[in-house]
Amino acid sequence: MDMEYFVKRCLRESWDEEEIVDRLTSIIEYYKGIGVENSRKLSQAVFDEVVVTESLARTDLLTYPETGIHMGEFGVGSRGQGDFYVHSKIAEIIGNTRVDSLVNPTAQDDGGVVEVDGSRFITTAIDGIHSRLGDYPFLAGFHTARATLRDVCVMGAKPVALISDIHLADDGDIAKLLDFTSGVCAVSELTDVPLVSGSTLRVGGDMVLGDRLVGAVGAVGASVDEPTARSNIVSGDVIIMTEGSGGGTITTTAIYNNYSDVIGETLNVQFIRASVVLNSVDDIHAMTDITNGGINGDCNEINKSTGLGIHLFRERIENLINPHVLAMLNDLDIDPFGVSIDSLMIVVSEDVVDDILDVLSVNGIRADVIGFVDDSGLTVVEDEDASVSVLKPKFREAAYTPVKKVVDGFNFVDFDDAVKRIDDVTLDVIKKKDNIVRWINSRYE
Repeated sequence: MDMEYFVKRCLRESWDEEEIVDRLTSIIEYYKGIGVENSRKLSQAVFDEVVVTESLARTDLLTYPETGIHMGEFGVGSRGQGDFYVHSKIAEIIGNTRVDSLVNPTAQDDGGVVEVDGSRFITTAIDGIHSRLGDYPFLAGFHTARATLRDVCVMGAKPVALISDIHLADDGDIAKLLDFTSGVCAVSELTDVPLVSGSTLRVGGDMVLGDRLVGAVGAVGASVDEPTARSNIVSGDVIIMTEGSGGGTITTTAIYNNYSDVIGETLNVQFIRASVVLNSVDDIHAMTDITNGGINGDCNEINKSTGLGIHLFRERIENLINPHVLAMLNDLDIDPFGVSIDSLMIVVSEDVVDDILDVLSVNGIRADVIGFVDDSGLTVVEDEDASVSVLKPKFREAAYTPVKKVVDGFNFVDFDDAVKRIDDVTLDVIKKKDNIVRWINSRYE
């Protein structure tokens, strides 16, 4: 519970001071159990701070241009149409900076790459804790660390270091920090990639009540070859997929739908081992992990970033999903194409397909050809009866918890109107950045 936001919202709704302080006092006492007198002191202090900040002059540094669109309304973080669009706007801001990189977020790829000394490539990636795994810190740490290593691997780099940034709300048990770290370290030990640094903070400092755990794990990789980025894909390429058992999303699905026996299926580092094996193979055009919004989301991202089309075969894909995971998804009526299954998708020219499959098989990794690249600009899926349908990006990923199924039924914002507002604010913040950079530079002239 964010006390600062609560007071700001009450003030904007014209509540009076006494009513705000009284209501917040009861909330603080409920969370903290520190007595009414101390709760009132804290409540009054929060109120007084907010009054000060709300009265500050509205300069560029102390304000931001608002869209009026909330994260949940537009599906940001839900791996669908709205999420992908906002990420494209973030990439637009980054692309506007006058700093060179080989692969940056404008490519909508899994990791970013910079070239060092004209002979080496450094790849970086970062992944956030799954929002529903905060009460299961070991699993949160394990799957977040595995995800970020995966993002480095698919860019053709060897992972060399992990970093951890973890935030626990004020009422959280310190054991969550320790258990999360042990989850990260389990992946570190299994992959021989050291956890070398990080940061530990509270969520919102004194202002946020509760025990919510959030944060991220980042990874750094190195290579001497250019990255296996999506921009290398060409029409006529063949798509290979490895077996997927899921990660944070499938674990969350299992927990909140009472399929705890499926959790163990996700605890492996097979994906990373497959990536490391393939990094020694030439002629791979691109690799990506099937995560954000499932194969539907990832393929539609490739469509947008390359202008190419993808033709998939449903039966072959479903045959490569861990049978326990697939059975759970089918039981719960969750589209397996709309959630992260943590498979590796490898895009290669037709003449090296057999070599790739042989390398994976020798290393005990199940894989098959699941489609090909064409010039259609769309992703289509062919069923067993040869019927073909277009896979269109959805507003959100497939709903995989009871809460998500409810939220999926809400009507939020007009998408086109929201896009216009987000576009306008993107231009505003780029202009703000440019003005402040010029002002700082002028101080050194």
